[in-house]
Amino acid sequence: MTDVPRCMSTQHPDNATVPFFSASAVLAGEDEIREAFYAYSHLGCDEQMWDVEGKEIDTYVVKKLLSFYPEFFRDHVLGEDVRLTLRVPNPTVETAEAKVLLETLESVPRSYDAARLFYGRDVAPIFEIILPMTTSARCIDRIYRYYVDHIIGRQSVRFRDDDITISEWIGEFRPERIELIPLFEDVPSMLKAADIVEEYLADKDVVDQRVFLARSDTAMNYGLVSAALSNKMALARLGELSARSGVRIHPILGMGSAPFRGGLSPLTAERVGGEYPSVVTFSIQSAFKFDHAPDRVRAACEYLKAREIGPPRQIDEERALAIIERYSDAYRKRVVELAPRINQMAKHVPARRARKLHVGLFGYARELGGVTLPRAISFTCSLYSLGLPPELIAFEALSESDLVFVDEVYPSFGAKVAEALRYADPEGPLMTPELREALERAGYGFSPDEEHLEIVRRMREAMDRGESATLGDLVLRAALARRFLG
Repeated sequence: MTDVPRCMSTQHPDNATVPFFSASAVLAGEDEIREAFYAYSHLGCDEQMWDVEGKEIDTYVVKKLLSFYPEFFRDHVLGEDVRLTLRVPNPTVETAEAKVLLETLESVPRSYDAARLFYGRDVAPIFEIILPMTTSARCIDRIYRYYVDHIIGRQSVRFRDDDITISEWIGEFRPERIELIPLFEDVPSMLKAADIVEEYLADKDVVDQRVFLARSDTAMNYGLVSAALSNKMALARLGELSARSGVRIHPILGMGSAPFRGGLSPLTAERVGGEYPSVVTFSIQSAFKFDHAPDRVRAACEYLKAREIGPPRQIDEERALAIIERYSDAYRKRVVELAPRINQMAKHVPARRARKLHVGLFGYARELGGVTLPRAISFTCSLYSLGLPPELIAFEALSESDLVFVDEVYPSFGAKVAEALRYADPEGPLMTPELREALERAGYGFSPDEEHLEIVRRMREAMDRGESATLGDLVLRAALARRFLG
């Protein structure tokens, strides 16, 4: 695998600003085709993740891109110079969407035919598939084998002994193989990522393997510190796997603009790139793309594409695991207490995509009384709107020695807490005395953004009075001030 993409434009709906090319605030259909072209041509992204979860799927995306923007794609070959990578439903978890996976896999050879007609040569515009919520090697191996055995393999089958083969009837099926990118989204799976990848690769002749680590859902289910530490442990273990196996591992890290969801924006690209030296590809989500000036977005993408990739930083796993267990427990208990308010506010978070992403049941629902929460972006936006940014939840559970360790292995932690405090309401009802004392003891002061604070207090008053008519507008105004929805 040569020229592994560095900047993966995604369809995560965390943007406050509506992009200029969109016909409405809710991106859908042809707007997402335009978005992909804009990300490639104007922002400098070298990959577009194409979601087929939870929406009317468009399996003609390759044909549309090539026919709508032929000049660009003649000079920038789809599948070589820029990538289009499909994210499919996971049949093990998303049973209602399971057959969408099969439809999507069927579209891969057809997209190949469209590209061959366009370029006049063999080009695979799509050859990589992202599988969310990967929890085992079998999850990814099934998709690999289904494609090889049941899509590619059937072309040699004859209708009858004295008749033609399927490929003689409708043409050959290409590409012969696809590459699977496992996406790990919870702490247990994250910590097993290297073992799962190693098992998957055991019977395959693979030189390069991309592995996707999530941040948003991990943070939502376990808290900011747990998400960061589990990412760092997974990266260290993947580095060891690469050294042991000889397979080049190319990590992808999924990050949003909100500090809680990773804190990657055009303003922080250098800091994030330096903190995760072994990460090859970063997700460029919607707030990154649309809530900042295009020239600043492009400059940040150019930095991420040019940065030098190095070995992962090592981490004391025993210490990190002890903190994760204790901190996650405190975080989950507090989130359960806040759940009614979060769900009440989430109703007023504006939609930005014409779909819902995969099922977002709070990871510990059964143990904690069946609590359900909104998806990570709405969850994050709701807490910001309530005056308690989620980055601050369970901070008081970290001891002084914990903070020393976290600051050492997670250098941007202090900056993330300070950024979150700009949007906190220090006098709000969700700011407990214990949290305030812990923050002050650690040397953090309160100097809130006055514009944002005023909006947050107006939202709280409107909610307390049951005046929901203005809440959606206020939620959006606060998001515009932050430069991200959630």
